[in-house]
Amino acid sequence: MITATQVVDHLQSLGDQRQAQHLMRFFKCEPGAYGHGDKFLGIKVPETRKVAKQCKALPLSEVARLLDSEWHEVRLCGLLVLVAQFEAQCTKLVLDNADATARRDAIVEFYLEHARSASNWDLVDLSVYKILGRWLMVPSRYSDPEKLAVIDRLAASDNLWEQRMSIVCTMEPLRQGVPFYTLRYAEWHLHHPHDLMHKAVGWLLREMGKRVDMGLLRDFLGQHAATMPRTALRYAIEHMSEDERKQWLTK
Repeated sequence: MITATQVVDHLQSLGDQRQAQHLMRFFKCEPGAYGHGDKFLGIKVPETRKVAKQCKALPLSEVARLLDSEWHEVRLCGLLVLVAQFEAQCTKLVLDNADATARRDAIVEFYLEHARSASNWDLVDLSVYKILGRWLMVPSRYSDPEKLAVIDRLAASDNLWEQRMSIVCTMEPLRQGVPFYTLRYAEWHLHHPHDLMHKAVGWLLREMGKRVDMGLLRDFLGQHAATMPRTALRYAIEHMSEDERKQWLTK
């Protein structure tokens, strides 16, 4: 059986110092910035995906070792393994199966337990809607109110990345035509102090207009455009005509 140690050794062999320096600048790892303290091996995401695909049968105890790593790409690999394991329990053949339901819930509980290992925006965005977002839409031993309480706890967290999880996970419900979660957490985080949350809120609102109903987006903006952060507004209206964008920006 492959182990976390073998995975880490393989990832380290793929590292590139020049790429690592570029990634540390891109993900704002300087003192005082949101990514401060993160360390990179210098591996591009497609290469990390290949490694995750090769070790998607890792037991959760070994995945935990990946998520505890100091290296960004190792943690990403662990998260991508979790995504693959969760998706394997969501096929049509097993979706309503009791054992698959239990395994999905166990993966979600594990993901939440290690949520702070997703300590940069890409780690959140590449995993959360494929796990938590999908979980909101599939059979579970958790009731719908219990699921909502889980996401509410993330939204109310004092941790930026858990807060981001609560809004970005709503992408999957949007893909299935359900705007409720996006509207709830967009309003919850609308006046968040961090620019990364402004971008996330605007992004998900834009996707709501694109995937569900532009009328819902316009209704939301009608209530909030005058006071919401400009970054969030600009992201939200990105797919509108130039004339309409100007109208919203002048409110």
